[in-house]
Amino acid sequence: MGGDFGPRFIVPASISCLAESPSLHVVLVGQTALLEEIIARHPGVDRSRLHIKHAGEVVGTNERPSQALRGKPDSSMRVALELVRDGYAQACVSAGNTGALMALSRHLLKTLPGIDRPAMVTAIPTRTGSCHLLDLGANVDCSAEQLYQFAVMGVVAAEALGTPHPRVALLNIGTEEIKGNQQVKLAASLLQKGEGLNFIGYVEGDGLYRGEADVVVCDGFVGNILLKSSEGLVSLVSSRLEALFRSGVTSRLVGVLALPLLRRLQAELAPARHNGASFLGLQGIVVKSHGSAGQEGFQSAIRRAVVEVRENLPRRLHGRLEDLLL
Repeated sequence: MGGDFGPRFIVPASISCLAESPSLHVVLVGQTALLEEIIARHPGVDRSRLHIKHAGEVVGTNERPSQALRGKPDSSMRVALELVRDGYAQACVSAGNTGALMALSRHLLKTLPGIDRPAMVTAIPTRTGSCHLLDLGANVDCSAEQLYQFAVMGVVAAEALGTPHPRVALLNIGTEEIKGNQQVKLAASLLQKGEGLNFIGYVEGDGLYRGEADVVVCDGFVGNILLKSSEGLVSLVSSRLEALFRSGVTSRLVGVLALPLLRRLQAELAPARHNGASFLGLQGIVVKSHGSAGQEGFQSAIRRAVVEVRENLPRRLHGRLEDLLL
C-alpha cells in the first residue's frame, strides 16, 4: 500500500511479472476491496498465482519507524514481513517508508550472525557493466567495522549475481592513502587484513562510473546522495538532449537520425530499470522499491527479489560470513 502511487502501479506490475515468470506466486498485502477493484481491471489474471492477504492499516510516508513498529500491528508492511518470517513468502518487496521497513525488517526477520546492521545495496550502471553500491541510506553514521561488514555482504551479493572474485573499493574523496575521514581510513585497514577479499583501495565518484570496482562501500549518507544525484543527472542529460534536437530545423533532422540511439541510451540508464535496493544482512529477503517508482520500476524490484530467492542469498551470506568476517 506504500509509495507515491500505492497499488495503482504495484498491482499491474505484479500481474506483469506473473506473466513473465510461470513459477512466480505473488501475495498482495493490503486493503482487500481496493486490491480486488484494481485486479478486476486486468481480465485473464491467473488467480491461482495471485493472492491477497488483508491488512487494514497503512504506514505513512512521514511516520516515524517507532510508530510503525509499535503502533500499527495490522499495517500492510508488517503483515508482509510476517509472511516472510513465517515461511509463507520467500521475499518482501515494498515501496513504502524506508525507515519503517528497515525497523520492522530488523525486528521481525533479525540480522545474520556477525552483522550489526543491514545495508541497502543496488547495482549502478557503469562503462563496463554495473557496480554494487552500499549503503544507500539505511545507516547514516557507520563505524569502520560496519563498513567492513558492508564490504563482505557486497562481495557475496556480487558473486551471487554473477561477478566472480569482485573488486572491492571504499568511496572516498581521493585515491591516496592519506585521504578520507577516520572511519574510512580504519575501514581500509580492516579490508587490507581481510582474507578472501579483493580490496583494491579507494575509488572516487567518477571511478565508480568508469567501472574501476565491482563493489563500492560508503556510509548511507554519502550513498543516498550519490544515488539521487545520479538519477537526477540522467534525467537532466536526457531532457537537455531532447531540447537540443528540437531547437531548429537542422537539429530536428539530426534528432530523427539520433533518436533510436538516444532512446536506447535512456532505456539503459533509466532509474526504473535499476530500481530495487536489497536489505543485505537479514535472515530473509527484503527489497525496497523507490517510492516514486512507476509500474516498470516496481517490476524491476520484483525481478531483483526473484533472483535473490533463486540464489538463496541469505543462506549464501550466512555460509560466507564466518570465513570473511574478522
